[in-house]
Amino acid sequence: MKDHIYQRVLEIAEFMVTVQATVRQAATAFGVSKSTVHKDLTERLPIINPQLAERVRHILDINKAERHIRGGEATRKKYLELSS
Repeated sequence: MKDHIYQRVLEIAEFMVTVQATVRQAATAFGVSKSTVHKDLTERLPIINPQLAERVRHILDINKAERHIRGGEATRKKYLELSS
């Protein structure tokens, strides 16, 4: 694995743990795609740092469980703005 990828994986993982961020937020913060963030965190991180990968996996699982709520809130806000 190239050094810049190795470094990016660790930086994104630390960001996710510190901020409790979503994949979308991490992608925006680091200027990469959501696919890249997801691959870094689910495939590359467990090889580099298994303990950190476990903490990130926990955050990803929480985000996955809550995503339907976030989507519903976004839709609700959209229609409240349209009706105003």
